[in-house]
Amino acid sequence: MKLVIFNGSPRGKGSNTRLLMDQFTKGFLEAGAHHAESIYLIKPGEIKKATEKFQEAEIVILAFPLYTDAMPAIVKTFIEELSPLCESSHKPDIGFVVQSGFPEPIHSRAVEKYLEKLSKRIANRYLGTIIKGGVEGIQIQPPRMTKKLFQSFYRLGYIFGEKRIFDKKIMEKFTKKERFNFFTIMAFNIFRKTGMFDIYWNRQLKKNKAYKKRFTKPFEN
Repeated sequence: MKLVIFNGSPRGKGSNTRLLMDQFTKGFLEAGAHHAESIYLIKPGEIKKATEKFQEAEIVILAFPLYTDAMPAIVKTFIEELSPLCESSHKPDIGFVVQSGFPEPIHSRAVEKYLEKLSKRIANRYLGTIIKGGVEGIQIQPPRMTKKLFQSFYRLGYIFGEKRIFDKKIMEKFTKKERFNFFTIMAFNIFRKTGMFDIYWNRQLKKNKAYKKRFTKPFEN
């Protein structure tokens, strides 16, 4: 089985998406005599190459982070370039992986519906959408905190290599709690006031030289 994975994260090889899909690919390859290729859409000139690879592929997975309840611009651009496949006789099977920093799966449900509709236009068969929230920060977490997550993605890949399906039991574990209950929200709001949640994001803002602009409101009249 030949698999092409399109990574739509603006962070490219430094992304959380890559960390998850590396585990998926590892499981996939160890399940049998398979071939897997990863393409990073953020690379200059990669959209055209990716479009050609998509049209030639037997089976593809498009993985990306949730951006404002949808997808990054590079993913949208890539999707628009695939429009000729609507009329093509050769269409690959397709599955999606949407990861986000939001712990609640409900944030990804709108884009999930869009991806299912999209697959009917450009793909032979829709394999499903894996939704995993609470991913932001895994790069700085110790191995003991990411062990179960990585094992789950490894297992997803292994089963996919065996049966060409996304395992529903694992997917359901990822989305077991669709949204926070009242008590969790209350605890979250209390903890938020301590400023602990701001440490990571302030670090990211400073890294990208945007810290001084964090309260900017460019669209406010």
